[in-house]
Amino acid sequence: MTSVQSSFNGSSDALENTDSGISLAEAVNRRRNFAIISHPDAGKTTLTEKLLLYGGAIQQAGAVKARGEQRKVTSDWMEIEKQRGISITSTVLQFEYQKNIINLLDTPGHQDFSEDTYRTLAAADNAVMLEDAAKGLEPQTRKLFEVCRMRKIPIFTFFNKMDRPGQDPLTLLDEIEAELGLKTWAVNWPIGSGDFFRGVIDRRNQEVFLFKRADRGRQATEICLKLDDPELGNHVEKDLLDKALEELELLDAVGSDLDLEMVHSGDLTPVFFGSAMTNFGVRPFLNTFLEMAQRPIARTSSQGLVDPIKSDFTGFVFKLQANMDPRHRDRVAFIRVCSGRFEKDMSVRHARTGKSIRLSRPQKIFGQDRAVVDDAYPGDVIGLNNPGMFAIGDTLYTGSRVEYEGIPCFSPEIFSWLRNPNPSAFKNFRKGVNELREEGAVQILYDTDQSKRDPILAAVGQLQLEVVQHRLQNEYGVETRLEPMGFQVARWVDGGWASLEKIGRVFNCKTVQDSWMRPVLLFKNDWNLNQLLEDHPEIKLSSVAPVISGVEPINL
Repeated sequence: MTSVQSSFNGSSDALENTDSGISLAEAVNRRRNFAIISHPDAGKTTLTEKLLLYGGAIQQAGAVKARGEQRKVTSDWMEIEKQRGISITSTVLQFEYQKNIINLLDTPGHQDFSEDTYRTLAAADNAVMLEDAAKGLEPQTRKLFEVCRMRKIPIFTFFNKMDRPGQDPLTLLDEIEAELGLKTWAVNWPIGSGDFFRGVIDRRNQEVFLFKRADRGRQATEICLKLDDPELGNHVEKDLLDKALEELELLDAVGSDLDLEMVHSGDLTPVFFGSAMTNFGVRPFLNTFLEMAQRPIARTSSQGLVDPIKSDFTGFVFKLQANMDPRHRDRVAFIRVCSGRFEKDMSVRHARTGKSIRLSRPQKIFGQDRAVVDDAYPGDVIGLNNPGMFAIGDTLYTGSRVEYEGIPCFSPEIFSWLRNPNPSAFKNFRKGVNELREEGAVQILYDTDQSKRDPILAAVGQLQLEVVQHRLQNEYGVETRLEPMGFQVARWVDGGWASLEKIGRVFNCKTVQDSWMRPVLLFKNDWNLNQLLEDHPEIKLSSVAPVISGVEPINL
């Protein structure tokens, strides 16, 4: 992706790259695209910053709990993210490293915003599963792993915080294999842990990477020695090295073999150990990831698989974001390029509406910063100004008509009426609700009684609702009030209203409709849901909203 107008502070040199003079196939081959998934507090944002640091995209890494003069993290651009020290929205970070173009899709770590992560994974070719070495697998990671498995996304595992006391490395591998059914292959192996963490052994090259702590936010000093180098004994205690070598012998005897086909099919995960905070093992991970990761792949569409080196441009919208620049009240659509070459000012066809659109100001997004771009290739993500014409899942194309698979909505668990106590602010209230619904910040449901105009916010977690209120007040100037509804389970009715009418009146649930006017049943608990299914076995319910094409959602 070529940048012609950069506003990035301290990072523009690293971000400016050119693919001029090379073929489409060569441009695709240079690219790696991945998302990082993890449970909250596993260190995802810290690892993201360190990857940017090693890639030369930033000069000093920020910390999630930045204070005073220390830099704020690049990927957390929203004001509420900076205030709370959490990631609540996805962003895109592109940088060049060793002649490769890396597109890092940074996802929310907080479980209340997992649906944003589900959508972002639709645009990813690879995933990095970040684990806290002390805690092992955690609930949010398990959920996100299932989404990766559903999409057959290759998974690379990084056990973080090895500089703190943690679980035995063999136990961590066993947990992944037993609980996730995912084979493991340790690319490197830790020497010690906690205060005695000395470095890692590269299994393939029989090399030892030893680390010395660096100043906070700087690259660590590395020493690389061959495993049989007599100097190794001067840097590592014999008992620590012997223990690591014994564990490696056990892995060689009973562990899986490294098979890149199994990695790319999502059946085997390469495993790495390190510490993002102290930069231990980050660079070796990045180097090996670039070697093993899947290049941009063919994607399923209405025409079958679309090869990324197909000459016609195609791409799809996987994310919408309002007010990334509060001064301009902008709305940005994030487009994953799937095939062909994207060029500034090109005209494309919008699959859902059939309209022709000229893409005059495409942007490269880097956290909150952006730059106008001339071109982009499969695996890249571009931002387009969205005056209300794009929806999540929309396909853009040139040439013959094609439409990519849509992105489903997942079942929310918290439901509240959103009240507007100030009728004079209804215009801004309606605008804010509609724009936040478009970007997927929250699902919007409506009462079937048309006289009840207040929307129902449907979310995965309570914090998601608080963020909507915060953004309505700060971005649209509207104060709101939430009234909890007491429901915990939502199910879409297969077959729509006709199927629901066949069974007549239903009890112990509330019938509402989503933004596409499809019936949704709300239950107080699973017991009420199961009771309905027992009373009416002929009705089919789904926890995932069916994907529909060519239909405009209704607005407030």
